[in-house]
Amino acid sequence: MYNTNETTLKIRALREAAMKILFTIAACVSILAVLLICVFIFANGIPAIAEIGVTKFLFGRTWKPNADIYGIFPMIIGSLYATAGAIVVGVPIGILMAIFMARFCPKSIYKIIKPFVELLAGIPSVVYGFLGIRILVPLIHSFFPEEKSGSGLLAASIMLGIMILPTIINVSESAIRAVPENYYEGSLALGATHERSVFFTVVPAARSGILASVILGVGRAIGETMAVIWVAGNAPIVPKGLMSSVRTMTSNVVLEMGYATGLHRDALIGTAVVLFVFILIINLCFSAIKRGTK
Repeated sequence: MYNTNETTLKIRALREAAMKILFTIAACVSILAVLLICVFIFANGIPAIAEIGVTKFLFGRTWKPNADIYGIFPMIIGSLYATAGAIVVGVPIGILMAIFMARFCPKSIYKIIKPFVELLAGIPSVVYGFLGIRILVPLIHSFFPEEKSGSGLLAASIMLGIMILPTIINVSESAIRAVPENYYEGSLALGATHERSVFFTVVPAARSGILASVILGVGRAIGETMAVIWVAGNAPIVPKGLMSSVRTMTSNVVLEMGYATGLHRDALIGTAVVLFVFILIINLCFSAIKRGTK
């Protein structure tokens, strides 16, 4: 009996050690993959930026590869505007929807809504783009018939706002449900209504998770490509209004990488470097805000 127990403990210890080694290898592979991507992007992009000139590359308003003129300022502004528009469209709707699903939605309706939200997360971006060009763009054009097309910043913002909804809803709902129930019950015991208890006690307690959902949503919005290409117009100009054509940094890389060579190709990789740094700065800013809200 003693030998059997000892053998079982040894097998369990070996199994735990094997799983620990497996998880360590998986973590190392993930870190190595990120490092290799960073090395490739920076090794090819930084020399191109230096050759073009940092100021000309970042603040130049003209993108003409045929003339070896590479200014990505319109793409930087386009990415900022499109992401800001997605936040304006998607964040309020997503957070309110998460609050409804977590605290107000009847179970019978929740069983119907939840699968649809998860389905939104699984739809490929090219399908979003197709729906955007066939439905959203004509709809916008019908409201603004004086414009040549409904493609532009407004369409891109609405499309990205819809695409980040599943991320914001799912993460925010999980954060709200994770708040201890005694917070809500204590608020009720003090005489607050159900609505006030949810909005002034439960939601503030879940703000860290809700902010995390916004960060993830912004990450998807700024990195989205295919759907934006279909509805944004893709002209490399600084947008002057909601109906103006816009090109994001990701779209710029995808549209031209297939035929780019030489300095043109390296300039596109340089655009990826700027995008990488851009996303890093956004994440650091949100992390600082998140720490400040604790």
